[in-house]
Amino acid sequence: MKPPYQITDKILTLIASISEKIGEINATHLYKPTTELRKRNRIKTIQSSLEIEGNTLTEEQITALLENKRVIAPQKDILEVQNAIKVYEQLHQFNPNQLKDLEKAHSVLMNGLINNAGKLRTTNVGIVKGSQVAHVAPGGTMVNGLMNDLLHI
Repeated sequence: MKPPYQITDKILTLIASISEKIGEINATHLYKPTTELRKRNRIKTIQSSLEIEGNTLTEEQITALLENKRVIAPQKDILEVQNAIKVYEQLHQFNPNQLKDLEKAHSVLMNGLINNAGKLRTTNVGIVKGSQVAHVAPGGTMVNGLMNDLLHI
């Protein structure tokens, strides 16, 4: 059975245009990860990132801190998580290609944990496993130049 209208080039062009607009709307407005999914990802990211540095808090404890609940754990571990939460909340303010922004983020992340938070290190450091040196980082006098090279300053 034939439709009671004629399909013209103009109609096809309009249909294509409408389809494009619907696609744009879906992409920008309708498909957003749920708030709960973003929260879970944030918790997992914080937990796994800090665990590498020896933090003992679980995902449940980090969730409690995000919800401003009390957690029984080492104060240093709690502060690390609280600082990481603050940095996460401020991420949109930082330009990853600017050294000053990296230093600001470091200042928030390490606030209350080290003396020179927000400043590039000038001392030598390494990683010791047991009684052996497992890794020696670039010397403190090299850090500024290496960071500038990394960020193409």
